[in-house]
Amino acid sequence: MSPRWEQSPDVRRGAHVAYNLHAHLVFVTKYRREVFTPEMLTRCEEIMRDVCTDFDAELKRFNGERDHVHLLVHYPPKIALSRLVNSLKGVSSRYLRREFTYQVNRNIMHGRFWSGSYFAGSCGGAPLAVVKRYIQQQRPGPVPGGWWGDSPTG
Repeated sequence: MSPRWEQSPDVRRGAHVAYNLHAHLVFVTKYRREVFTPEMLTRCEEIMRDVCTDFDAELKRFNGERDHVHLLVHYPPKIALSRLVNSLKGVSSRYLRREFTYQVNRNIMHGRFWSGSYFAGSCGGAPLAVVKRYIQQQRPGPVPGGWWGDSPTG
């Protein structure tokens, strides 16, 4: 390796690749129901961190409000982002509906937890520190009033 090459902790390496892929993901609850409590958000972060680990990805940042969550995920190029998203939403939905049955069943209809859609933004154009700061500055935990802007990108 050349001495001019400064190794970054964000650049990960495989046998034939060096990569630094980050995605900003936003998942919204079905019908924008405000179901998240601080305990549910904490558990949701734990679940999503475990799913990312199973995919050899890393959950760098997590934050949420009563009706949505933000994730900053560092993932390898061998993973299709859509597969990771499907696992994150599917696994978290099963665990949260099982562990917080009363809270979820009272507010979510038809056994669905997440909306079918999601936001995925590439973080390649913005410095990682800016995206991390953006996610950290979102109102932590459940806050009355719901969404903080007109679009998931703010």
